[in-house]
Amino acid sequence: IGVRLVGSEMCIRDSLRSTWMGVTKMYNEEAGKKGSTMATGFALISIDPEEGTPSTSLGPKMGIEATSLSRTLKAMEEKGLIHRKPNPLDGRGVLIHLTPFGVEMRDFSKKVVIGFDEAVNKAVTPEDLKAFKKVTNTILELINSKKIYV
Repeated sequence: IGVRLVGSEMCIRDSLRSTWMGVTKMYNEEAGKKGSTMATGFALISIDPEEGTPSTSLGPKMGIEATSLSRTLKAMEEKGLIHRKPNPLDGRGVLIHLTPFGVEMRDFSKKVVIGFDEAVNKAVTPEDLKAFKKVTNTILELINSKKIYV
């Protein structure tokens, strides 16, 4: 991963990018052990295992576009992880439900995420983690309030 330096420091964008690329690669490697992907694991974790989740709320919940979500859901349905049912509260809507295999893979995905969190929590002091979260929240606030590019 190429990293551009400003003075002797990595740009914020490059720090975010290289870290996220590393996390994505790690999650995909773990998911690959069970024939899955990070996107599928994230979707499984986002689906309510008891009530199902409206397909229209899944994309915003995951922060992905409808076309990407459609491809992910189609692949998940083909693998037997989910099934779709009409939403009784919205005649036009669909609820996404997990199959027993989907519940099993959801549990696996949750363990992968928890394992990552535990490893980071062991390696980083609570103060540094608090500072990291504060910085990332500030970045999100700047982006969401459109205060970076006016």
